[in-house]
Amino acid sequence: MGIIRLAVLNFKSGFKNYLSLVLSLAFTVLVFLNFQNILCSDAFEELGTRNREYINMLVQMTSFILGCFMVFFIWYSTNVFLTRRKKEIGIYVFMGLSNQKIGRLYLAEIILIGFSALGVGLVLGMLVSGLFQMILFAISDLAVEIRFWPSLKAALVTGGVYLAIYMVFAGKGYVNIVRSSVLEMISAAKQNEYVRQKYPALLIKAVFGTGTLTYGYALAMKEGRANVMGNALGAVILVTVGVYLLFGGLIPLIFQTLAGRKLFLYGGGHTLWINSMIFRIKKNYRTYAMVSVLMLCSVTALAMGFAMKGRYDNIVQFENTYTFQLLSTWTEMDKKAREQIEKESPILLSSQIPILSLDPSLVKTEDFYSRHAFVAYSSLRQLALDTGLEMDFPEPGEDEVYKISHLYLLSLITEHNNIKVEVNGKTYSQTGDSAVPYLGYLQESMSFYVLNDREYEQLRPLGEELTAYNYRIGDEERFMQARENLDVLVEDTKEYHTMRVAIDPKSNEIDWIKVLYSICIFMFLVFILASGSILFMKVYNDAFEEKERYGILKKMGIDKKILRRSAAMELMAAYGLSFLVMGISSLFSVGALGKMMFTSLLEVNLISVLVVFVILAVWYFLSLQAYERNAGIDG
Repeated sequence: MGIIRLAVLNFKSGFKNYLSLVLSLAFTVLVFLNFQNILCSDAFEELGTRNREYINMLVQMTSFILGCFMVFFIWYSTNVFLTRRKKEIGIYVFMGLSNQKIGRLYLAEIILIGFSALGVGLVLGMLVSGLFQMILFAISDLAVEIRFWPSLKAALVTGGVYLAIYMVFAGKGYVNIVRSSVLEMISAAKQNEYVRQKYPALLIKAVFGTGTLTYGYALAMKEGRANVMGNALGAVILVTVGVYLLFGGLIPLIFQTLAGRKLFLYGGGHTLWINSMIFRIKKNYRTYAMVSVLMLCSVTALAMGFAMKGRYDNIVQFENTYTFQLLSTWTEMDKKAREQIEKESPILLSSQIPILSLDPSLVKTEDFYSRHAFVAYSSLRQLALDTGLEMDFPEPGEDEVYKISHLYLLSLITEHNNIKVEVNGKTYSQTGDSAVPYLGYLQESMSFYVLNDREYEQLRPLGEELTAYNYRIGDEERFMQARENLDVLVEDTKEYHTMRVAIDPKSNEIDWIKVLYSICIFMFLVFILASGSILFMKVYNDAFEEKERYGILKKMGIDKKILRRSAAMELMAAYGLSFLVMGISSLFSVGALGKMMFTSLLEVNLISVLVVFVILAVWYFLSLQAYERNAGIDG
């Protein structure tokens, strides 16, 4: 019988066992194909050049992340397949086959699996491409034309990337088999990740892992300015290493300690599952650590999606606080501006406030803005009363300032304390930072600082004082006509240094943010489904190894209910430990995200963790059913 024919027969007979592997790989192909299809699509052209450029950049970054994930997932999947097949195909040595022929048999089988996954992924990807775009645009709340069939270029790029990665790892498996001995092949299934360690080694890992994880958490929450990116990168690396050491040291140490306590071991019927769990952690701790990190990525992505959605709504509200803003030294500007606006639309809201603009050489701050302006506390308080905006900070002291900022989508500057602002040789301490839109869109173009009235009066002779006149119109359909009227007014009052800001209520310049939070939702789905797939595959394969043990226990007269309860506790511990580590770590990852967004994301974090819990519970019950069936304890 030829190698190819034998490989095809093996593939057909074992297809049921490979189905989870094929579907998992097909899912990565499906997602990657649909993101490539967005890149090749012209659906976002009508949103404008700026939005299109931002969206392309976001999708390219997402495609890169998915590509990296594809490398990792194919590596893991092919390793699982290699471990399963090594023992079985190693028997062919006794039939006279050389390692090279056995390697070719393995290569033919894994290529069949790879091409099956690619075919399923491409077909399903093409079938759901329209649905994928509909969901993406529905989440993004964008009205664009949907293409219901992916481009040929997207399919070719996806197939090329997938096959390039897959063939590298398939070739790696072939080399592994060629270089393996018969004994290694037959015992491979029992060697996977099995490391016997004594208490001292576990204790060292536990202490080092806990310290590494704690330091990673501290870096994630540490405030900073220029060093924020370095802290974030360090936190990612340290938390990943810490989680790995946690599952390799502290958690097995806890289980072994519990197993050594007879009161716990025999008191609640924990004997079967606790000892089995000790073996399972020793054998699979790398997998559990990997799954925990993936789940942490998923909950962070989901939290970011929720946060971005709320942030977009807040930014739109922020920028549309006023429709028109005029800066001028002319005392009659308010009267004339009202006349021009009210020709077209009633004015719903209005305010005015004196603003002191100083020469940049007189102001030294760590801000990236080159223009700085100052307002008096009493003037700002009056504006807040006129507009109904909240003002909850006290009047600054003689050597204090309070900053009024733009509402950022995300900022790498998270330090708010001990900031100094030097004005005309005098140093002020910044006591706080507010993103309330007192001055609307003007807060985006320059730094504003609030001084007490006495300090403001002392600085007035050093700069130019203009008055900001702010208006929000009632009839948005008349925006263009009102703007034209104001443009004529500005042109006629140039001698008063008049400037005009107009915010179109129907502007879509930041619609790319909508795509960002929808992408976050899809990344969440990718990571959480990957987490569940990895745990499912691991449990599915472990069940075959446990079948003999459970058979012996049944022959010893142990009731099937006890065996099923033991299996349920084992799997619950496996899923629960990964979830617990993820849940604790997410408090810091999402907390760090909240600092960058200048808001508390605790509620978002709790909701995200709850969603992950529900999805993980579904995976748990599916895994338990498969485990009981494959281990022979479901009867």
